[in-house]
Amino acid sequence: MTTLSPTLELACDLIRRPSVTPVDEGCQELMMRRLGEAGFAVERMRIEEVENFWARRGGGSSEKNGPVLCFAGHTDVVPTGPLESWQYQPFDVRIDEDGMLCGRGAADMKGSLASMIIAVERFVADHPNHKGAIAFLITSDEEGPAQHGTKAVVERLRERGERLDWCIVGEPSSTTLVGDMVKNGRRGSLGCTLTVRGKQGHVAYPHLAKNPIHLAAPALAELAAEHWDNGNAYFPPTSFQVSNLNSGTGATNVIPGELKAVFNFRFSTESTVEGLQQRVSAILDKHGLDYSLDWALSGLPFLTQPGELLDAVAAAIRTVTGRETEPSTSGGTSDGRFIATLGTQVVELGPVNATIHQINERILASDLDLLTEIYYQTLVKLLA
Repeated sequence: MTTLSPTLELACDLIRRPSVTPVDEGCQELMMRRLGEAGFAVERMRIEEVENFWARRGGGSSEKNGPVLCFAGHTDVVPTGPLESWQYQPFDVRIDEDGMLCGRGAADMKGSLASMIIAVERFVADHPNHKGAIAFLITSDEEGPAQHGTKAVVERLRERGERLDWCIVGEPSSTTLVGDMVKNGRRGSLGCTLTVRGKQGHVAYPHLAKNPIHLAAPALAELAAEHWDNGNAYFPPTSFQVSNLNSGTGATNVIPGELKAVFNFRFSTESTVEGLQQRVSAILDKHGLDYSLDWALSGLPFLTQPGELLDAVAAAIRTVTGRETEPSTSGGTSDGRFIATLGTQVVELGPVNATIHQINERILASDLDLLTEIYYQTLVKLLA
């Protein structure tokens, strides 16, 4: 049997634990034990039903104690989907004949967690008196509601004056080759449930009813066609998408009394929450609708400009792989949106994302050893 590298051995140990959100299944216990052995002060932060922890080694909270580099990630994974559709059982982790590490969480994001731990263990052994501090912020609530995980931990850190200068989030950022892309920002996410009220009635007597579907359709069409902004050098234009429409009683002869539409903005730094809300209301008012709006902000857009963290990560990728990385703000949201509110430079760097959340999730096993080396070289460039 082939001997696994330390990173792959730890990744397999994490993947075989069925930590479907928000369950942790001992993943954090394993990580906390190893970090404790490496000299970290480890603090459990169970909030409601969610397991989180904060770990730190070296430095104090003031700037004179040097910079703080935090590794952030999540131990929870998305549900597997139908087990019979998997080539191998999702938590029966294995490396197949093509060298692929197969299992739920291999890419998103237990592989990154293993690489972080091994890189930090090696760095601390090589540089026991490193500059500043190294920290870990780990949650089991990233794939779920994300209310009692990183968001809540960040608020606790803010209240007690903890400082995070740089943060590497282990989200799978790469597209084809490990390190070919990093995320240096994300668009904001603003969701809403629109309720349009009409009057229920018989379809044979439309003059005695008000059909909310007919009333709302022109307004929804105008919202879908609206140009919200032009984006900028870092972000594409803001997008609007209707994700759900619901109305009617199920009967063919009843005009419904209400319509609900769920929509979402993925917005750039060129738009604001208040501005988008006002423009939506103006369009709905123009169409004379009787309506209500229930807004839900999932996260504000954030951007890490070129600087110390992005330069160090790019240099590490170049050193290890010989390739230039591409900073990007594409894709969905991540817990980086919460960490950035501390004024932290945030970069997402992880393995190839081609199979995340899919049946038969997998990554090239050897990529995790490359990722470990990239994390290690980043530590060297920032804290050695």
